[in-house]
Parts: sequence; structure tokens; C-alpha cells
Amino acid sequence: MEKSQKRPLLPLLLIAAGVLVLIIALASIFLFSGEDDPAFVDVPNQDIPYAHIARVDLSTAKSAFDTGEAVFVDVRDQVYYDNGHIPGAKSIPLSEFESRLSELDQRDWIILYCT
Repeated sequence: MEKSQKRPLLPLLLIAAGVLVLIIALASIFLFSGEDDPAFVDVPNQDIPYAHIARVDLSTAKSAFDTGEAVFVDVRDQVYYDNGHIPGAKSIPLSEFESRLSELDQRDWIILYCT
């Protein structure tokens, strides 16, 4: 009977570690490619106005607003704001937005809405 040869364990451990690092790198590229924040959603319908602007999902926006991390700004004309708006939202009509930008704290997450 032949005596079995013992293989060194270090090369196998290095190969396993390399494969693990490769899997983690590929997974992170796959999971985090595209948007910086998973709360922002792709807009499937390119016919909507300003489709290139990132959207945030409702639950993330509401949570940020409730915790004071975000400010809602209604950019509709005043008459539409007066007819109904998100409680606590600021009214800055889009036609006045540039001239009234100083009313907003630039450190806040500012979420604009119009519907």
C-alpha cells in the first residue's frame, strides 16, 4: 500500500479566499450598480416630463419627511396648493422657484411634488 501524500493546506486556503473575494466583488457590482440609493426608482415611462430626474418612492419620502430629514415643496400654483396639499409642505410655485430658493435650507433633502 502506498502512503497518501499530504497536500499543503495554504495554497487551497489562498484559492478559496480569492474566490470569496471575487464573489463579493461581483455581488457588490451587481447590487449597487445604477443608482446610488435604492430608494430612488427608475421611471419606466420615458414619456413623462423630466424623466431624467430621480424619483423617490413614497414610503422613503414619507419616512424622511416624518423624521425631519426631508422637506416637501409643492411647486403647483397657489390656487392648487390652497385646494389641497401635503400637510406641512411648503408652497413655492415653479414659476417662482428660482427667485425663492433662498427660503429653503440647502442642507435639507428637498422633495418637490406637483400632483
